[in-house]
Amino acid sequence: MDPDAIYVDHGFTGTKRERPGLGKALAACRNGDTLVVSKLDRLARSLPDARDIADELTRKGVTLNLGGSIYDPVGKLLFNVLGMVAEFEADLIRARTREGMAVAKARGRLRGKQPKLSKAQEAHLVALHQDGAHTTTEIAELFGVARSTVYRAIQRAAPASSSALAA
Repeated sequence: MDPDAIYVDHGFTGTKRERPGLGKALAACRNGDTLVVSKLDRLARSLPDARDIADELTRKGVTLNLGGSIYDPVGKLLFNVLGMVAEFEADLIRARTREGMAVAKARGRLRGKQPKLSKAQEAHLVALHQDGAHTTTEIAELFGVARSTVYRAIQRAAPASSSALAA
């Protein structure tokens, strides 16, 4: 088999129809070709998407080989059953993930991304910026963070200092 005829999507889930590898594979298929897919969930995660792709291939005269089964009238039945199972499995995964996140949040363990700087470091960073002796790039290097982190810290401190002036 020609290694250039193998299409893979790295970093993409099957939940999105718009994937570069899938697009290239479908574009490369010609009348009389066979598209081999190892498992249905590698092709699509929703039954409507899977059907659309299979129908598109059929219109082009391309044979779909899905895990060793050919998509023909008998294979179509198996394809639909497998598609429903794949979609059901994806729904279960989403539901379990949401449930797990809710439990973690209730227990106080879901906090999201941890801040790069402590409150004391952030106050020191803002003080250095207000002194005007250092650029944001220098402050970022000093604290080992990106400039965007410096800008966000300054922005968070701005409402506090403006509300102190108003009082």
